[in-house]
Amino acid sequence: MVAASQNSNGYEDEYASNSSPIDPRDFRNALGTFATGVTVITAAGPDGKLVGLTCNSFASVSLNPPLVLWSLGVYSPSMPVFQNASHFAVNVLGESQRHLAVQFATRSDNKFAGVAWEPGLGQAPILAGTVASFQCRTADRYYGGDHVIFLGAVEAYAYNSTEPLLFARGGFGHFSSGPAP
Repeated sequence: MVAASQNSNGYEDEYASNSSPIDPRDFRNALGTFATGVTVITAAGPDGKLVGLTCNSFASVSLNPPLVLWSLGVYSPSMPVFQNASHFAVNVLGESQRHLAVQFATRSDNKFAGVAWEPGLGQAPILAGTVASFQCRTADRYYGGDHVIFLGAVEAYAYNSTEPLLFARGGFGHFSSGPAP
């Protein structure tokens, strides 16, 4: 049975089921077999409060117009800032930036302590030394289960040839290039 209900934050749970045959922990393990890049998504609130979090749900959507997406759990403490920010930045971490992935994944009152950055569009922090950065206007939001999917219209970007940091099966790794098949 699929039903809609409201959770404690007032968001509607789109797909609530009391009899799902899928074990959430095992499903997470299966998803973990898909290697992804590691990003830090950042934004600034209207009061200047900065937020940032480690994210591997980043994906491209469209080349024309240039669109990207990422998702955030509805119960995240950063949700109010991201919901109200005009812009966000996607900072793609390099192989040598594992410490930033850990720092932004850890709860803290000041995740930006000791981090070099500069303000981008909408004051969203652009982290120094990343493989790439995408400065995005928040174009739309979609509710999907226990997450909000943020769609961003890319208004500026930069990249270099530094090796990216990868994540799979709960751990960090690196890219080894070889001949294409």
